[in-house]
Amino acid sequence: MAKRKSKRNSENAPQLPSDTLPDAPPPSGSKRKNDDSDSDEDMDMVNVDFEWFDPQPIDFHGLKTLLRQLLDIDFHLFDLSALSDLILSQPLLGSTVKVDGNESDPFAFLTVLNLKTHEGNPAIQTLKTYLSRNAGRTEKLADISRILSSGEAQVGLVLTERFINMPHEIVPPMYTMLLEEITWALEEKEPYAFTHYLVLSKTYQEITSQLPSHEQPPSKRSKGSGKGEPETFYFHPEDEVLQKYSVGWGNFDYETPADEGASDSKRAFQEMGVKPKGHMILIEAARFQEAVEALKSFLGSAQ
Repeated sequence: MAKRKSKRNSENAPQLPSDTLPDAPPPSGSKRKNDDSDSDEDMDMVNVDFEWFDPQPIDFHGLKTLLRQLLDIDFHLFDLSALSDLILSQPLLGSTVKVDGNESDPFAFLTVLNLKTHEGNPAIQTLKTYLSRNAGRTEKLADISRILSSGEAQVGLVLTERFINMPHEIVPPMYTMLLEEITWALEEKEPYAFTHYLVLSKTYQEITSQLPSHEQPPSKRSKGSGKGEPETFYFHPEDEVLQKYSVGWGNFDYETPADEGASDSKRAFQEMGVKPKGHMILIEAARFQEAVEALKSFLGSAQ
């Protein structure tokens, strides 16, 4: 069921300008060429209208793909099918974003799962144990480990991922709609009276290339922080905003050993390798709406 449309339903929809997704399958939009008298090359660009939908069974495989991307090399530790089914079991909560109509695969999604309500679900048990175990290994995440171990806390686990070429302007509407849906669910006495929201995300750090020196490009000045700790870069720029409203946040190392040279395969013609890391952000429910408003200001709202 369509819940919001980027352009075709002007009365209720968040308005997101058409963007260009060179890697996306072409929807009904037209192609245009970028003519430049100073360039010998023409670039084909695809105009894309984004549409927001409720999660629905047709999204099962698309959700599994996005969950696998979110969990990176640790994906095999989890039952992705069971997690996808759980997301689909609450179709009035959360969103998917598509570019070619309802029958197409989602290019992004956002949802929240109640860790307390679903604590008997084996897939949630595995995921909660994983989060608690990795939070307990890092001082910055100590509060997260404590909250996850508390029998009193009602933690909403926020899962969200999108393909790398999706514009960040799609994010504020997803969070805004999530807040609205939680409000409606609470009016219906649904179990979404959270005390905290835990956002599971991912970041990366640049590390020294493992390639022989003669295979490396000319070196540039390091982007390191100068404090011995590699600088953190964000796959999801909204995480930098959410952190400001959190009671705890930080990176953690994935448990699965990375293949030697994997970081070099992600260098994208830079002299540094790329090492992905897991990332957690814990926000008290009382500050979550404030965090979403700040996120909208930072990324730009699709209104």
